[in-house]
Amino acid sequence: MPMTKREAMLKQLSTYQFAALDLQLYLDTHADDGRATEQMQRYKQQARTLRQQYEKLYGPLTKSSDDGNQWSWINGPWPWESEADN
Repeated sequence: MPMTKREAMLKQLSTYQFAALDLQLYLDTHADDGRATEQMQRYKQQARTLRQQYEKLYGPLTKSSDDGNQWSWINGPWPWESEADN
C-alpha cells in the first residue's frame, strides 16, 4: 500500500532527526570531526524545514502552549486546592 504525502513527510522527518541524533552521539566521542559536525547541522536544518512544512499542512507535532511558556499550567490551582472540603 503506497504512503500518503503526510506519511512520507513524517518518515522523511524521522529519518533526518535520527541521522542528526546519531551524528550527535558520534560527536560525543569524536568532537574534532568537522565533517560530521557540518553534516549534523545540515540534517538538523533539513529536519527543521520539514517540520515547519509539515506543521503548516497538518498541524503541530507536539503540544505547546499559546504563550510559549510550557510551565504556565503550574500557576493555576492544584486539583486538591480547588476541591471542596468534605
